[in-house]
Amino acid sequence: MNQLIFSLKEGSISYHKNEIFKELDLNIHRRDFIALVGKNGAGKSTLMNVISGQHEIDLGEIWSIDNIVINYFNQNYKLQNENNTVEKEILSAITNQDDIYEIDIFCNNLSVDKNSLIKNLSGGQKRRVGLVKTLIKPSDLLLLDEPTNHLDLDTIVWLENYLKKLDSAILCVSHDRQFLKNFTNKILWIDRSRVKVNNSGYSDFENWSNTLLSQEERELQNRKQFVNLEANWANKGVKARVKRNTRRLEQAKELKENLDKDISEFKKATRKIEINPIYENSKNFKHVAEFHNAEFYFGTEDKNLILKNFNLKISKKDRIGLLGSNGSGKSTFLRILLNELHLKSGTLKLRKELEFSYFDQLRNDLKDNLPIKKILVPSGGDYLKTQGKERHVCSYLKDFHFDPSKANDPVGSLSGGMKNRLLLSKVLSNPKSGLILDEPTNDLDIDTLDLVESILSGYNGTLVVVSHNRDFLDKLVNKILFFKGNGEVVLFNGGYHDFLNNKDLLINDSDDSLKIDDKAEKYKKNSSKVIKKKLTFKLQYELNNLPKQIDLLKEQIDHFEKILETPDLYKKDYNLFITSSEKLGSLQLELETKEQRWLELIELT
Repeated sequence: MNQLIFSLKEGSISYHKNEIFKELDLNIHRRDFIALVGKNGAGKSTLMNVISGQHEIDLGEIWSIDNIVINYFNQNYKLQNENNTVEKEILSAITNQDDIYEIDIFCNNLSVDKNSLIKNLSGGQKRRVGLVKTLIKPSDLLLLDEPTNHLDLDTIVWLENYLKKLDSAILCVSHDRQFLKNFTNKILWIDRSRVKVNNSGYSDFENWSNTLLSQEERELQNRKQFVNLEANWANKGVKARVKRNTRRLEQAKELKENLDKDISEFKKATRKIEINPIYENSKNFKHVAEFHNAEFYFGTEDKNLILKNFNLKISKKDRIGLLGSNGSGKSTFLRILLNELHLKSGTLKLRKELEFSYFDQLRNDLKDNLPIKKILVPSGGDYLKTQGKERHVCSYLKDFHFDPSKANDPVGSLSGGMKNRLLLSKVLSNPKSGLILDEPTNDLDIDTLDLVESILSGYNGTLVVVSHNRDFLDKLVNKILFFKGNGEVVLFNGGYHDFLNNKDLLINDSDDSLKIDDKAEKYKKNSSKVIKKKLTFKLQYELNNLPKQIDLLKEQIDHFEKILETPDLYKKDYNLFITSSEKLGSLQLELETKEQRWLELIELT
């Protein structure tokens, strides 16, 4: 067991009479790499503020090792001086002058120019500087709130590997599931004011949390049966027993009230928004865009080459993910597709019927002085048309986790993450025949991310996405455009994990005379894995595990069927009869669902 460095015992925190935590027990050991998980507003930031000493607890005891060093990178990280160079800003965080050489190491790996002035950096670049300042200082406990925002994939992979080597403890909040899966070994799940602990990494979160919720649902059903029995007793012959059983009547009423409250909270915690598939109504044509010998550069060709001899056909139902280091040309490529920039040579043919809805990571379509609802209904009124139906703007905003009572607040009052959600809600309310999304997942909480993934999975138009979120890409794209730099772009047919398995082959291929389509054919012949449209990593994992789950369900069904075959079980053990009957019914329904899902996935292979 590693050294205990921080402990919180029976902690309680309330805010404006709302209970955030109650009787919270928490122990953090050295080399605990913890994923902090919870719904938006559950209290993740509050807990981090308590640990960092920025928020006091109402009740309880806090203990830590002597002279504990806690470094905290939050979403509102403030730099010291806008007039500093990056190097001077980072120097302010270094206590040992022998460590100055590390500035170059961190800046290189996080793609930050140490000679730039802070005031000339973009918001994303300033966050990188803040991350460097947090990481470069030695710490016993490292608190990270969305550290992967505005990082490219190569930088995220470097960060994962760096964190794994630390001899400190880490508590991390992130919407990037793959990032959490790759380096965490423990989970803290904040659920309805309580913290639940799992001593496994985030890769186990879905199964573990579903198991806990299923167990809670069974317990609520059992409580409901007991409360109903008490209520039936209370309603029969009460007058004859009222003097002797007043206390029992009060207890029955109290049990009913507590049960109703717990059921309501459970339903709220497990509520899922139903999403209908998005259908676009363009004519049935095959190709929507075609590049032929395309070339584009900024300034002089030899210094800022983005595309060179580029050939590509984009089909109507293509779902393309754009990958490459920052500055390799991904956002520029999107602007060319949108006709905002024009090729220096070669041609781009676009279908006249093709219209793109565009999510711009710079959020240029949002005006801070406009009311929030005005973004969704610019012509005025309270209703917008989404997926072919009229919906009240407040109801639609609620889907994206906005408070409907603040629909008339100015856009400028929103945080960066909330602005992203608002722009996404606008883009997805009525998407056109093509969707272009430039880093749509930045600053999104996991609940909103789930909602966006559900909407996009049902979209049958052309989808082009730039994202650093690997899990997001794996669920949604079937092709990868990899921007190698210096004008070279490679097309890969497959999802993100398939691309990752073949990335070295793509990068190191020296036959530059091959056209993109020829290279794809070459990889098909040379790779031991067939490069074609196939199941995503997550769907393949699901397919591989379904037979085991189905066999387990059949064993459980046999078990409960044998119990129910017991003669006169109804009379001998009424509770066992009821619980076994209910469990058998739910298992049979789950088995039917699993078998149907297995058939669906088999058809896709």
